[in-house]
Amino acid sequence: MKRSIPRSHRSPTAGRPRWICRRVFPTRTADFLARCREAGQSQATPLLLRYGTGDYNCLHQDLYGEHVFPLQVAVLLSQPGRDFDGGEFVLTERRPRLQSRVTVVPLQQGDAVVFAVNQRPVQGQRGIARTELRHGVSRLRRGRRFTLGLIFHDAP
Repeated sequence: MKRSIPRSHRSPTAGRPRWICRRVFPTRTADFLARCREAGQSQATPLLLRYGTGDYNCLHQDLYGEHVFPLQVAVLLSQPGRDFDGGEFVLTERRPRLQSRVTVVPLQQGDAVVFAVNQRPVQGQRGIARTELRHGVSRLRRGRRFTLGLIFHDAP
């Protein structure tokens, strides 16, 4: 018996959402990666990131090629306070006609954060709008920090 997810429980990125996302994503990962390969995006993008004292990661977006999956994951592999100090995961949100908003995501060893690669929907006074996101890591004050990054689209 084939299971299906009721439309009300699907991710807002499934199919064609209301909020300005113009792409329809395949329901199978293999189909999406085939689409990437057809566009010349054949390099896998998972990352193992290592930070040492004084290291940081500037605010950025992981946009590689024409086909970009809208969500990605970062998994903290080290324990804050024991393995390192500082090195917080940071998200900035550039909101239309408003000040940018910064969020520090508190993570412990083994925690994962799922976040938008470049844009997400927000409810505004005039309806749903998109806001641009960037992510990064603040400066490490001490120790070593390891993170697994999972980006679901391939790079050229």
